[in-house]
Amino acid sequence: MSSPGDTLPATARYRLLGHPSDLAAHLAALGPLPLPHGGQMHSWRQSFVAALEASGLTGRGGAGFPSAIKLNVARASGPRGTVLVNAMESEPASDKDKILLIRSPHLVLDGAQLVAAASGARRVIVCVPEGRDQIAAAVTAAIGERTRARYPVATSEEVMRPPDRFIAGEESALVSWVETGRSLPSFRPDKGIPLQVGRRAAVVHNAETLAHVSMIARIGPDAFRAHGLQEDPGTSLITVGGSVEQPGVVEVDRGTPLIEIANRASPVGRPQALLVGGYGGAWVHPDHFGTPYASLSLRSIGATAGVGVVVVLGSDACGLSETARVVHYLAGQSAGQCGPCVYGLPAIADDMTRVARGQVDSELMARLERRLREVNGRGACRHPDGAVNIARSAVQVFGADLRAHAHGAPCAHWNRPTQLRFPTARRTA
Repeated sequence: MSSPGDTLPATARYRLLGHPSDLAAHLAALGPLPLPHGGQMHSWRQSFVAALEASGLTGRGGAGFPSAIKLNVARASGPRGTVLVNAMESEPASDKDKILLIRSPHLVLDGAQLVAAASGARRVIVCVPEGRDQIAAAVTAAIGERTRARYPVATSEEVMRPPDRFIAGEESALVSWVETGRSLPSFRPDKGIPLQVGRRAAVVHNAETLAHVSMIARIGPDAFRAHGLQEDPGTSLITVGGSVEQPGVVEVDRGTPLIEIANRASPVGRPQALLVGGYGGAWVHPDHFGTPYASLSLRSIGATAGVGVVVVLGSDACGLSETARVVHYLAGQSAGQCGPCVYGLPAIADDMTRVARGQVDSELMARLERRLREVNGRGACRHPDGAVNIARSAVQVFGADLRAHAHGAPCAHWNRPTQLRFPTARRTA
């Protein structure tokens, strides 16, 4: 790999937001795709993988898996595989991948091409859900620009349109859909066993992760590590919403306190809680608003970075009612292939609804806890675990409200309109 900055304009700096959408401006801002020529591929692959390892980049799609390890697993499986760009963004509260692909599609496509060249893949497929026509149009237009300009890519690029369902964005479900047309997640206790399309390895990265790959290849791992923490480096895109005046996507250094992230969107009044990590994430109490947005710090309070979402819950909302809505939504979004989702999630959602309405019988809380325990970790994928996470965090964070609801005296806000986003109210894309 050429030295960082060899072909990079002097004005370039490490950021994902703000890059141009058209190819000419993309090249003017960031220079050409740093792929090798002639017989340099072997040494380039070694340098590229070493740069990814040195950067410490982890996936920004939810699992936080080290990107260099995922690439090495694919390389060890042999060439002629597939790179899947996971642009499903199934999380209703998230817009970060949408923003990247509409505003800077070439940044993401370049990252996919670099991973394809390093793994020996023969296809790059960008998966955009049905109904997200603006995103699909932006990516299709960008691919057309690259074709007309004879842009030096490693392999072909195409767009595919899976169904717009929450579970369809899980990486094994996405691979299943590309292979069979059915979005069915698979049980994968060993991440060292690669996913496959057509008996060849499939490397799945979400759009933001590939944008980081593109920047690291151009500017180098030190520029990435100049942001964030030593143990959790780089920047992250976060969608901030809920009870705020300026909802949107922000780019922050890893380690930024949660309250600073929320304040970027101008909360309305004093937040009573933050939902961190998306609808499979966790509620965070005001006592922990100063927690750094970093994996270890969030884990210490029972949260995760997840899919890059911070939702501000205003003082005029009921956290128990909002949680019941989320669990009902998740219960309706499963693949329907295993018991924890088919039977467990609807039962948990019903219990949470009864709690929210103050319709609590003497056995409800014990029943809810038993169901949460029995469902957690039992699914073919992590989908039911997300519902358990948010339900358990609600019981802890909204404990005072819970006690009132349990005695048949629900708070005054239990039946107010939601402050969260669900597909029927989702902004068109």
